[in-house]
Amino acid sequence: MKRNTNVVTLGGKPVTLMGKLIKNGSHAKNFIATGIDMQPVKLSDYQGKIRIISSMGSVDTDVCAEQTRRFNLEAAKLGDVRIIAISCDLPFALKRFCAAEGIDKVITVSDHKETDFGIKYGLLVEEFRTLARSVIIIDQYDMVRYVEVVPEIDDQPDYDAALEYVKKLL
Repeated sequence: MKRNTNVVTLGGKPVTLMGKLIKNGSHAKNFIATGIDMQPVKLSDYQGKIRIISSMGSVDTDVCAEQTRRFNLEAAKLGDVRIIAISCDLPFALKRFCAAEGIDKVITVSDHKETDFGIKYGLLVEEFRTLARSVIIIDQYDMVRYVEVVPEIDDQPDYDAALEYVKKLL
């Protein structure tokens, strides 16, 4: 398995990202994850739509919970944009979180079973089998247009920059 050379830290300590980091301007790689209903969810299910992929370590942490709540709040303002929140949490934990937090506009999926997304996008943290925090924007033509990998996993992504970029695509 190829190791990613991007430097990402957790609590200031470097972690190892597996796979090859997806690049801005590249063709989006299709992936399969598991929805909170235990059904397969593919990126290609939303082909022809602008998609924001919000990856995180676990919704059971404050930073990840806030990231998901923020994108759920912003989703209503973005119209036909699909927001996919992905982590390696079990689908049951994601379903519980969504119900407790009122997450109803973000498509929440688990990469736990195959880590297909994490490996294809270069965001799987080897040491913890979680995902690095990132925001990836894919246009309606399946081209990656924006990639932010947050250097310190405990930090929030730049929501304003990502949302401004999406608005330019609309």
